[in-house]
Amino acid sequence: MATNILPARACSALFMLGASLMAIPAQAQTFPSRQMNIIVGTAPGDPGDIVARMIQNRMVERLGQPWIVDNRPAASAKAAAQFVARAAPDGHTLLVTLSAHAVNPSGTTELPYDTARDFAGVTMVARQPLILAVHPSVKGANLKEFIEAARANPAARLAYSSPGIGTLSFLVGEQIVRRGGFEMAHVPFRGGGPATQALLANEVQFCALIPAILLPHVKSGALRALAVTSETRMPELPDVPTLRELGFDIPPIYNWIGFFAPGATPPAVINRLNAEITSALKEPAMVQWFADTGFQSVASSPADLDLFVVGEIARWKKFTREYNVRFE
Repeated sequence: MATNILPARACSALFMLGASLMAIPAQAQTFPSRQMNIIVGTAPGDPGDIVARMIQNRMVERLGQPWIVDNRPAASAKAAAQFVARAAPDGHTLLVTLSAHAVNPSGTTELPYDTARDFAGVTMVARQPLILAVHPSVKGANLKEFIEAARANPAARLAYSSPGIGTLSFLVGEQIVRRGGFEMAHVPFRGGGPATQALLANEVQFCALIPAILLPHVKSGALRALAVTSETRMPELPDVPTLRELGFDIPPIYNWIGFFAPGATPPAVINRLNAEITSALKEPAMVQWFADTGFQSVASSPADLDLFVVGEIARWKKFTREYNVRFE
């Protein structure tokens, strides 16, 4: 005879499933329960640090817990990432990092973490294209003419600066050199400021950096902009073409800032963090700050950030392997 009574084991399993489903929203409701630790992969005063501290005050009000910013800029942000990868996956420890996060896997064979597996994206906060600029003494009204002049005069001994090996500035310089087929030495510095000063002093002749650093010098005439790495021309530089306009088959390149949690952090907690941070990013004061500093506000979903990082890892691995680019 048929019966509607389930075996005890099945009842137990259903009870556990129901309890776990009920616990998911409960996690978001009780989170956070203690101090939030925000691990920043850049030095104090750098864009990632400034953004973290601007959001910090808003999150204290929204979540009711202290947000402590902890700068760990060593090893191209790998030290900060390693700390967060090993943290408890409960949402109380977050990583704020830049584009180096997705570049490091292509230049380091033994990372102490898996960038795609050990981190859960919370949101991409903002992004900035790079400006490719030269000292005014260098020939070429745009990037194409600059490369042609460099090819025609290999004895010129050109050099380019960057904030360090493995940064986007370094990779853009390497792309231009290797795809352009000419010689240009790389001179790494500790930060975008010193890299710019070297260009202003004509110690190097080329660099690719964010508008927040280069735009004032381009506007003053101290430097000349050859191209921008964005999808479309920058409103601040309407006469400067994109790489695509100049015929370079290079996808748009942006220096971006993102929030990440440890990989196993519950989705409910990730979604709560995303909702609070993206809401803060849309406040008029934040929108104005991003506009004033040349950033494009993004406020992405967690899934979009994860997908973007996977794509960037594949992109830079392909380039570094194709051209045997070394991070040494």
